[in-house]
Amino acid sequence: MEGERLSAVKDLEKDIEVVESGYEFLLAYAAQGRPPHDENNYPPPHARPTLQNMLDSMQNVAGALAGSEDDYEQVIADDIRKASAALKFVLAQPRMSSELVDNLNASIHLRSVLTDFFLYSEVFRPSAEAPSLAVNAAAPKPAQ
Repeated sequence: MEGERLSAVKDLEKDIEVVESGYEFLLAYAAQGRPPHDENNYPPPHARPTLQNMLDSMQNVAGALAGSEDDYEQVIADDIRKASAALKFVLAQPRMSSELVDNLNASIHLRSVLTDFFLYSEVFRPSAEAPSLAVNAAAPKPAQ
């Protein structure tokens, strides 16, 4: 059972990373000042593949959390549902633009998912990645 949980956590970490790195790409995309355009007739980079990958990864996480009785996991799944609706809305538009992507980036729904993922990821960070207490060992000792 523990091996299955570890495997599931690693899969979740991969999907969470897709969403986090996708958001970083979208921030850079939004800063490019691209006018509304059909991506099929416009030079790369294109936002659609990243948006679709983010949506797919969010759906994977939602699927992994489906049926969970954990309150926080239910919050994450609900936030994913809302952010997914925003991603689907943007993907349904015939023309992409920096402004459209910038407005998506500002969406509280997408930001909620990212914040949920940051907090959730902290729980599963291996202890080797935890902040070292050795730093405190080198600090001056209080006078006694």
